[in-house]
Amino acid sequence: MRAYNLLFLFILFFINISNGQEIERSTFGLQVGVLGVWVNHEYKLIDRFILRTEVGLDSYILSKTPEHKSNLQFSPVVTLEPRWYYNLTSRKKKEKHILRNSANFFSLKSSYHPDWFVISNQDNLIPISDISIVPSWGMRRHIGQHINYEVGLGIGYIRTFYSNTGFGPDEEAIDINLNIRIGYSIF
Repeated sequence: MRAYNLLFLFILFFINISNGQEIERSTFGLQVGVLGVWVNHEYKLIDRFILRTEVGLDSYILSKTPEHKSNLQFSPVVTLEPRWYYNLTSRKKKEKHILRNSANFFSLKSSYHPDWFVISNQDNLIPISDISIVPSWGMRRHIGQHINYEVGLGIGYIRTFYSNTGFGPDEEAIDINLNIRIGYSIF
């Protein structure tokens, strides 16, 4: 019974802090960054809370090998990321625009790199899948109606599935999310 009461208070707390906020109901966009290119969609769940879905290509620069100076590769990624835009009220009070979710946010970024393909400057690479969950902080701002930029940082967990390819046991590690992107919001 005590757990139900705590859950009820938790829900009331988030409903109370979210009243009166103006967040876009749905936005689509394209973003490019140092580490890839992505298409995204943000869908409003409740005020200040959105669910961001994203597909794209993440890039990696791997260490130098004797055969090549460096290995640059791109692999597909699918991301599901709930976000809480927490400073909409203060931005609005300061008469700063909140167009297309221009605010700071906390998120739980969950990404999956399937083993479909890899694009690389090295031949015969075998794609290896992984999944990561990274709590992150970030900020999103718009320049004009459609151009936006986003920065973010987070530290979380990644599991790489080597056993699916026969390269040994799966590996778990710390994952760092460094997010620097510029984009175009379609609507």
